[in-house]
Amino acid sequence: MSALIEVFLNRYAYVLFALLLGIGVYLMISSPNLVKKVIGLNLFQTALFLFFIASAYREGGAAPVVHEGDPGPYVSPLPHVIVLTAIVVGIALTAVALSLLVRIYTEYGTLQEGVLMEVRSDD
Repeated sequence: MSALIEVFLNRYAYVLFALLLGIGVYLMISSPNLVKKVIGLNLFQTALFLFFIASAYREGGAAPVVHEGDPGPYVSPLPHVIVLTAIVVGIALTAVALSLLVRIYTEYGTLQEGVLMEVRSDD
C-alpha cells in the first residue's frame, strides 16, 4: 500500500495524465452531443501534452546551452517544441470542429448524434 502512495506522490503528473486521458476518451465515446465530443477531444489532447512534458522532465536538468566546464545533465528541448506545435494544431482543429458544428446546427437544428443519423437516413 505504501508503494502505491509513493507512486501517487512522486508520479502525480502521470496519474493526472491517466485521469485526463480516461475522461477525454469517455466523453468522446459515450456522449451523444457533438460539442461534448469536441471537449473530450481537447481533454485527450491536453493529456498527451502533459505526458510529453512530464516524460521530458529530468532531475537537476538544465537548459541545453553548453558552457565551459558545465558537465550537464541537460534537458532535451524536443518534447517542448513538439508540444508547442501540437497546441497550435489543437487550437486549429478545435476552431474547425466548432465552425462545422455551427454549420450543422444551422442546417439540422440539433447537435445530437442520434437525431442527426435519423435525419440523414431520411434524406
